[in-house]
Formats: sequence, structure tokens, C-alpha cells
Amino acid sequence: MPDPLVLGFDTSAAHCAAVLLRGDRVLAERHEEMGKGQAERLMPMLDDVLAEGGADWAALDRIGVGIGPGNFTGIRLSVSAARGLALALKIPAVGVSVLDALALGAKGPLVACLDARRGKVFLQVHGRGDKAPVMADLDDLPDGLGGLPCVGSGAEAVAARIGGTVQAARFTPASAIARIAAIRSLDGLERPAPLYLRQADAAPPRDAPPAILP
Repeated sequence: MPDPLVLGFDTSAAHCAAVLLRGDRVLAERHEEMGKGQAERLMPMLDDVLAEGGADWAALDRIGVGIGPGNFTGIRLSVSAARGLALALKIPAVGVSVLDALALGAKGPLVACLDARRGKVFLQVHGRGDKAPVMADLDDLPDGLGGLPCVGSGAEAVAARIGGTVQAARFTPASAIARIAAIRSLDGLERPAPLYLRQADAAPPRDAPPAILP
């Protein structure tokens, strides 16, 4: 049985990234840095990646999508797109944590960490009693990180505080997401859902709701 043809994409950070993967072979890949405009760019980029890889939508076996943590708007965009495409194409969509993607292919324990701004990071230890991802203050990091290598956009800040080293991720974000999606079991697979580690910045409305008159 041939390896599945997987379309992976991610807009959880200030980029729009997509890859077409079969087995270990990247057939086509795009990665564009952008702080905004992802909603307009994502679908054309997916079309471009499919065309460059010599495939069409009907040929896909799976979709892999980055579910965060990261930018709220970007996460919602990708997750919604993955769900819609999976429904339309009748294929599974696999949600992949960006922290898991960062750690893919590591040869030992490491800290996957993403800049969460305002002096905070999203982080997860891989390869040493793996625990759930957390958001932490840079000045109050979890215990047990001392000396571990760090990877991700928050790597330099975390490494400076724990006496660790900075490593580069082995794979690009979209490629790692697609590779994980390709091998993940479909048994009991749920629809992709955003991985939020903090509440949205948007404040709830302060005005009281209107009274409903009888």
C-alpha cells in the first residue's frame, strides 16, 4: 500500500506555510512570513502546493493542520479550513500541536518553546517524562529544565534562563505537521481543535445585555 499523500499547513504564527508530502518525500513546500493576510493567502497557497506537487484535491489521503499554541486568529483560520476540507473531500484531518512538530526527530530530551509575548512562553518538555504543554513566565519557569536544549521561537530566552543550548528544529513547521499526521493512528481520531493555553486578548463586553421586555 503506498504511503498516504498528505497536505499539511499552519498559520499559528506570523507565517503561512504548506507542504505536500508522501512518505519521507516533500513533493512541494511553501513558507511565507506574514503578520497579516493569512486568510487571503492560505487557500491560494494550498492550490499552488498541490499544482507544484503534481496532485489535485481528490488525490489527497489526509490533511495535517497546526492547532497551536500561537496566534488565536491564525489557529482558528487553519483549523476551520482543515475541518471544511476534510468534510468536503471525505478524508481525515489530523490536528498537530506545533510544540510536537518542533520536537519531531530530536535525538534526546529537549524543551520545545514558543514566544507567547509579554514575558511568557508556551513550552513542553519532550523525551523526559513528557507532560502537557503549559504557558509560563520567563522568570518563573517550571522545575527540571536545567541544561536542556531548546528549540522554537522562544528558545533563546528560555535557554538563557536554564543554562541550556539553542537548537534548530529538524523540520519546517508544515513538514513536521504533515509527517506526524501521516503516521498518527486514525482510531478514535477527533476533529482538529485549537490548542489554546491562555484566554483570548479580547475583553468581554462591559455593557449589560439589553433587557427583554414582555
